[in-house]
Amino acid sequence: PVRNGRRGRPRHRPDKLHADKAYDAEPRRHECRARGIVPRIARRGIESSERLGRHRWVVERTHAWFNRFRRLPVRYERRADIYKAFTSLAASLITLNQIRRFC
Repeated sequence: PVRNGRRGRPRHRPDKLHADKAYDAEPRRHECRARGIVPRIARRGIESSERLGRHRWVVERTHAWFNRFRRLPVRYERRADIYKAFTSLAASLITLNQIRRFC
């Protein structure tokens, strides 16, 4: 666990970082290694980024689910509490749809 002096559940650093070719730079790899994270970044011109797709697909799919709610991708709300409420409502509806799909 990462100790930062705050109360609550301790944060955990990830073991690996999966990224595509856009993040291929030695300073980014060095920062990951300095924090004890193994960088799994596709190299430009050498490696294919297809193998990273199975890990990135989960994140991209989740972004797509939230983008179906038109208020969320373009933030129309100025107040953070209202935006958080809409985000929570969207997450609840997404979860409800997943439950209906599997039950």
